Amino acid sequence: MKSNNTCFAATEGGYTPYENRPETYIVPVLFLLIFIVGIIGNGTLVAIFMRHHEMRSIPNTYIFSLAVADLLVLLTCVPFTSIVYTVEYWPWGVVVCKISEWAKDVSVGVSVFTLTALSAERYSIIVNPLKRIQMKPLTVVNALIIWILAISLAVPSAVFSRIMSIDILGNQTIPICYPFPDIENYVKYSVITKALVYYVIPLITISTFYIMMAIRLHSSANSRLSEIVSTQGTAQTRSRKHVARMVLIFVLLFFVCFLPQHVFFLWFNLEPCASSIFDDMWSAIKIVGFCLSYFHSCVNPVALYFISQAFREHFNVYLFCRPRIRSASLRTSARRLTGSFFNFSKTQ
Repeated sequence: MKSNNTCFAATEGGYTPYENRPETYIVPVLFLLIFIVGIIGNGTLVAIFMRHHEMRSIPNTYIFSLAVADLLVLLTCVPFTSIVYTVEYWPWGVVVCKISEWAKDVSVGVSVFTLTALSAERYSIIVNPLKRIQMKPLTVVNALIIWILAISLAVPSAVFSRIMSIDILGNQTIPICYPFPDIENYVKYSVITKALVYYVIPLITISTFYIMMAIRLHSSANSRLSEIVSTQGTAQTRSRKHVARMVLIFVLLFFVCFLPQHVFFLWFNLEPCASSIFDDMWSAIKIVGFCLSYFHSCVNPVALYFISQAFREHFNVYLFCRPRIRSASLRTSARRLTGSFFNFSKTQ
């Protein structure tokens, strides 16, 4: 807390009233778009999963979990945190502060742990396609374990988040929602721990799975046996590669969206002179990281619309009132080996 106060004291000479800052007007518009797109996209995704039995494959169960986590942060965080750069202070009180910080950590935890589980599942399917039958009953259990783990890791944010007053003009203070207790070095260790648990370790783990996956696929492609397998087997191999690429897109979106935020938090809390050298560049990184971290809650359904034929067809029916494809045609489309990401597991 001392370092934060020092930062504000060091920059008060260049303090710009919030009504004169461009982010005061840009950030709320971005958050409005994030909220609308996220609620519609993730809400539709949940409806598709719940109403269409053929969409309940192993990967889709994890994607459903991601959508629920995104809806959590959209409903409990976005409407409240969107005003941080508009009115400059936290007007919602300590209860909303605790709920918002808790929900944000839960959503991030569910997202990164689910993506890690998806990567492990894709690798297992490529190494041993028959294992899918053994894994399917455990998918819901795995998803529940991920939620329990994410909720448990988010407890400190719910317990320690508080309203803290900061100085902005020497004799003027404003209340902010602060997710850390007044304990020496807690902020530093908390930021490092979150970066490791929610970013670095999952990134290394997922990268390892994908490297092993690529080696396995390359070896399989060069195998003489692969040249004499059936057409269906060859198509299944292509489909496995296709779904692996789909999961990789989700992974890349997550790590790109959260990179600036982790970079800023690590720099600001580990650099002793951060408050005195805080400039426009770091301010931009802070704001971009803030926006991208919430942008992630709406981007997955948009990505799925473009990369999944089955999802796109359902999306068009639900949102654009296009004629519903006959069930037989839809089942045929869902079984295309190179088609839908959602229905990939049916082709194995």
